[in-house]
Amino acid sequence: MAEATNEPKKQTESTLPEAAAEPSRQEVQAPAQPAVPGVPDEAAPAGVSNPKADIAALNSLEMHLYAHRYAETMMGCFGPSIDPVKATHDRGEAQAILDEEDQELLCAKNTGELLERLQRESPMLSRTQRAQVRILRRERSRLMDVPPKEQAAFTRLLAESGAVWHKAKAANDWASFEPYLDRVVNAMRHIANCQNPGKNPYDVWLDYYEQGTSRAFYNHFFREVKKTVVPLLQEISQRPQLSRRVVEGRFEAERQWALARDLMDLEGLDPDVMVLTKTEHPYSDGITTNYAMIAAHVYEDDVLSNLYTMLHEGGHALYETGVNPEFNYTSLKGGTSMGMHEGQSRFFENYVGRSEAFAPALLKLLRKHFPGQFSRVSARQFYMAANRVEPSLIRTEADELTYPLHIIVRYEIEQLLMEGDISAQQVPMLWADRYKKYLGIRVPDYTHGCLQDTHWADGLIGYFPTYALGGAYGAQLRHQMIADGMDFDGVLATGDIAPIRSWLKKHVWQWGRAFDPQEIIQNACGEPFNVAYYTDYLTQKFSSLYEL
Repeated sequence: MAEATNEPKKQTESTLPEAAAEPSRQEVQAPAQPAVPGVPDEAAPAGVSNPKADIAALNSLEMHLYAHRYAETMMGCFGPSIDPVKATHDRGEAQAILDEEDQELLCAKNTGELLERLQRESPMLSRTQRAQVRILRRERSRLMDVPPKEQAAFTRLLAESGAVWHKAKAANDWASFEPYLDRVVNAMRHIANCQNPGKNPYDVWLDYYEQGTSRAFYNHFFREVKKTVVPLLQEISQRPQLSRRVVEGRFEAERQWALARDLMDLEGLDPDVMVLTKTEHPYSDGITTNYAMIAAHVYEDDVLSNLYTMLHEGGHALYETGVNPEFNYTSLKGGTSMGMHEGQSRFFENYVGRSEAFAPALLKLLRKHFPGQFSRVSARQFYMAANRVEPSLIRTEADELTYPLHIIVRYEIEQLLMEGDISAQQVPMLWADRYKKYLGIRVPDYTHGCLQDTHWADGLIGYFPTYALGGAYGAQLRHQMIADGMDFDGVLATGDIAPIRSWLKKHVWQWGRAFDPQEIIQNACGEPFNVAYYTDYLTQKFSSLYEL
């Protein structure tokens, strides 16, 4: 990727957030000898200012945390896919040890003293260093009151529950996974209570995945989304359905994997930093700006699944590799939040990939790999097939309009689980009831119902709402691109989306975790987040498609 890294508009150095005062917590004592590896005991005596020594200690701490993060990412991403079945426990033990050491590094007394001094020395630090201190203080605060052994036990549980989920999904066996979901929920409630006693546990985890959010935030957000989506869906159900005939057929798996690589190139991903592999549930991640991965699957009877999965995961990878390279090996590397991350993935999946203007570029690739099946398909036909609104069972295959309804089902069930109002035993019934209520469809089995996603097995309760929020972030970012003078559809029509990547890199990607999500939106758009850009977009697009 060759886009220049520029200062964003509406942004000055003073807009970088300053660290808030760290709450008083009971310190986890560092061992007497040897010192915690990342933080020299004698960086500077407590209370004595020595910025040069403290900055060296900060860099050492960050490098040790990065080394753990590298190992943890590799194990978390590739372990479930390539490890033999009997190695699950072994992987969980390794991950738990790394988690304990991370916690020891961050929560040690000398780390707290270092970060406190660096906070006082803030005027002498670069703005990057100030952002590092802010993020490290926040991460330390979240771990301070969580007993290390319990955090490690949670990591072991997730390794085991993930393996059980894989088998359960394949066997349509909710009963085998059910006790693990209860254990994960109980552990997450306990950890949340350790982190923030008195605060609703679900609010703790919602804020963890998207800083500044809560049930109140999402309740308002989803009310607005439902007010738009539900009536639109009802109207569309009364109209003639768009045809998918032009994208139906059998599409050889080997050719689809070749298509996947071409889609990575079309998006602008550097092949020298990317790994493409196979998995049951698609995902992507990035370790540095020089190393990112996409894991996907293909269905021989559904080429659009592959196409939009690759565009979606490619958006994540563009974000990870688009961060300022100076943030590599620091706590600032990576996306600022899961909502902003989903904002990028769903941007390329929907605002680019499902636009009419970009249809010719996608058809060109489809004709290359499946010439006999797409030679007579027009861009308009493809666009309409790709945007057919049809309530379905599987979230990752859902159309753009009904997708947030899938998220609302999960959000409502998560709330009940975290409140203790239901147990895992009741989830399948509630899942079926809500799919009937919101999407009007019957759930035939567990595999296509409450076992379809890996998130709960992986301890990601609170993550699902960020998918819908990310779609709304994308609408506002797209609106601002156009307001800034970009001919958005004109750019898409060329098939070269470098201007779109450049805009996102300038306003979103390069900042990594240096800004929280609401600051990113404010700085990029000159106003706070506004769900109306999303609901207006959905209304305009689908009213036009279905001639409402």
